[in-house]
Amino acid sequence: MANIKTEEYPVIWLQGATCTGCSVSVLNSVSPTIKNVLVDEVIPGKHVNLRFQATVMAGAGELVIKALEETWKAKKGGYVLVMEGAIPTKGDGAYGSIGEDKEGKPVSIDSRVENLGRDALAVIALGTCASFGGIPAAKPNPSECVSVGQLFKSRNVTTPLINVPGCPPHPDWFVGTVASVLLNGLPKEGELDEWSRPRAFYGQLIHENCPRRAYYDEQKFAKKLSDPGCLYELGCKGPVTHADCPLRMWNNGVNWCVACGGLCIGCAAPGFPDLVSPMYAKTADITLPNIGQRVV
Repeated sequence: MANIKTEEYPVIWLQGATCTGCSVSVLNSVSPTIKNVLVDEVIPGKHVNLRFQATVMAGAGELVIKALEETWKAKKGGYVLVMEGAIPTKGDGAYGSIGEDKEGKPVSIDSRVENLGRDALAVIALGTCASFGGIPAAKPNPSECVSVGQLFKSRNVTTPLINVPGCPPHPDWFVGTVASVLLNGLPKEGELDEWSRPRAFYGQLIHENCPRRAYYDEQKFAKKLSDPGCLYELGCKGPVTHADCPLRMWNNGVNWCVACGGLCIGCAAPGFPDLVSPMYAKTADITLPNIGQRVV
């Protein structure tokens, strides 16, 4: 039997204004493990080839920047760019840079994302900061951080963009998105919502599947976090946040925010944290229970 040639998908993973929590979350993927994703053919005949990721690389300095730039030049139109963190745009690199140019001048993060994004097969914005600006772009935003989508729109970059928000995102959301691209190619019409999020993971409100939903229907609201009852009046953002946390849960299906007595803070929602703050105060009254309506 003839050997089937493995198709390589080079990946360049950049980090901007980030706490690195998105990397930590994805590296804790359980099934498949991150080892499976990076070493094995998760999809038969197709292999993810991670060329640059500052947190997990053994190398540093000029050597790894060379690997990044060689991938960019040799694989134009054929690599996937993963962006973690918001993108500072003020000060020409004063608030963040990735490597240096031939003259020894720092290359700003926004310049890297623009140029690498323009030549990529597709771009995955990993986490709320990359998808929507997140905490680094919250007021007063002194570094003028923006999301990947905002940067691309301002600089006429038309490369397909997939947003995978969450602070941090569930590892399944990222691994599932990557697997879908390997299996089926870039998302087809209708597979992403109006915020460029995969509907497979962000298609329903948390409120729709919350185990405390019955309390809301009965108008039984908790007075403090340790009480039984719906947490809406204590500030739960489940009615305005799209994600499958109640069904998927976290830490290999062990628990999630509401199940352990907390409330949803809306970390996967556009506008987090400004539009969902204060987190422990009731959201301004919205039209409920029109479940499924997208409210931001």
